[in-house]
Amino acid sequence: MAIRNVLPVLSLCLVACGSTADRGGASGQPPPSNAPSAQAFGRGGDLGVRGRHVGKVFVIAMENHNLTQPSTQEAPQPILGNAAAPYVNSLMTPGNPNAAQSSYAVSYHNAGVGVHPSEPNYIWAEAGTNFGNHTDADPTTANGNVYDAPHLTRQLDAARVPWKNYEEDVQLSTSPLKSASGTNGPVNPYNGTTQFNYAVKHNPMAFFSDTDTENVYPLTQFSQDLAAHAVGRYNWITPDQYNDAHSALTGGFTYKGTLFTGDQASIAQGDNFLSQIVPMIMASDEYEDDGVIVIWWDESEDGDDPSRTVPEIVLSHLAKGNAFASNVEMNHSSDLKTMEELFGLSFVNNPIPSGETNAFGTGFNSVAIVNDLSDLFVPGVIPGPRTFRVTSGPTIAVPGSQDVLQLVTVRNSGRSLAPAPVALVLDNLASGVTLANADGTSAVLAPVGSPFVNLTVPGGFLFPGETTAALLRFTDSGSAAVSYDTRVLTVAPSP
Repeated sequence: MAIRNVLPVLSLCLVACGSTADRGGASGQPPPSNAPSAQAFGRGGDLGVRGRHVGKVFVIAMENHNLTQPSTQEAPQPILGNAAAPYVNSLMTPGNPNAAQSSYAVSYHNAGVGVHPSEPNYIWAEAGTNFGNHTDADPTTANGNVYDAPHLTRQLDAARVPWKNYEEDVQLSTSPLKSASGTNGPVNPYNGTTQFNYAVKHNPMAFFSDTDTENVYPLTQFSQDLAAHAVGRYNWITPDQYNDAHSALTGGFTYKGTLFTGDQASIAQGDNFLSQIVPMIMASDEYEDDGVIVIWWDESEDGDDPSRTVPEIVLSHLAKGNAFASNVEMNHSSDLKTMEELFGLSFVNNPIPSGETNAFGTGFNSVAIVNDLSDLFVPGVIPGPRTFRVTSGPTIAVPGSQDVLQLVTVRNSGRSLAPAPVALVLDNLASGVTLANADGTSAVLAPVGSPFVNLTVPGGFLFPGETTAALLRFTDSGSAAVSYDTRVLTVAPSP
């Protein structure tokens, strides 16, 4: 390999690596008048559909029922076609007025094999993994179910996105971290009884040391906040264990003139709750301003195979509407990925336990490459895939050594903001060549074991059209040419 003067490359790196933020113009100069500003990317970090962007997000967590299941499974009964769930079924019936702004998933499956009981699924909704948790215990260090790891509401805090966690009956407990139930509470405004049941296992933020008691409000405050425009940009709503269809009230539940008992009563209670809170949200200014309601169920029942689907419904002016049924493969990681896309956040990549990664397709439950919820919305609502163009300069030998330098430039060639971290991964590096200045090797997203470097992203975002660069230093122990394939990730390749 010919030895060339290395100084021009080093000089170029001082400009390209030290200051990435030309944003369409020369380094240090104002962007051109036609360059998009941060404000142009609106609430969700993308230009959106005809200038419209998702506004407030409301996630309502429901419990313990499949959408569809094998005919041989008798209990619990599925939601689809169930006489105890007329409202939910109206949202999935084309031509029904309630379904005018609804879409739903028909191929939404359990996050992973063995991800049960409830608690691991709520943790997964926050962090893209259950950390091996298989308990419903209240969070304590002794129980080993308090985590200090990347998760959604930590990201929202860091990005200064306001969020609220509404938990029904939490005010009847001594702490948001302690479950509480009884029969002598105040009259429940949804089911008319004095029974209450706050379960921490259904409060996902409670299992993370930085958000365990942050922004927790009783559900009784929700209607006031909604009317006063005081809800968050992201709102998690957990009904108590009677209104989320988990448990039947004592004596059953009379709904629309029919007395339901047992599990059918729990389904009717959940349907009754949704039939009141969903229209209340839809009647609000917050929903009218392109808000989104996600009705989410926690887990499949009696199996994690494709024959048991989990209900997932979205309502929005931006949804495809008229009970559009999406057959795109989805799971809890899809919801998390969508929220991170909407709020311009990096994708979490907490390791998934090896025995719980059963896939119905490549990347079934890894947040960075799972399908998001975009098929439930009209095109352009959910920011598109982050795409990059990588340009490699000439390799230049360092005199008196076996080292080779190469300047690599990475350009955000998509329409979405790329939040830090941004990493350049070198796959299939030539035999005998090592990346001497690697920051680590990929350990989560396949292929694993590839060296990577973290790219400089001033301000925390790589804007569309913006570039950053890295000076790679290779050690070549033989005469092989430096060659590799590139990947650009907006997750930490190694946790």
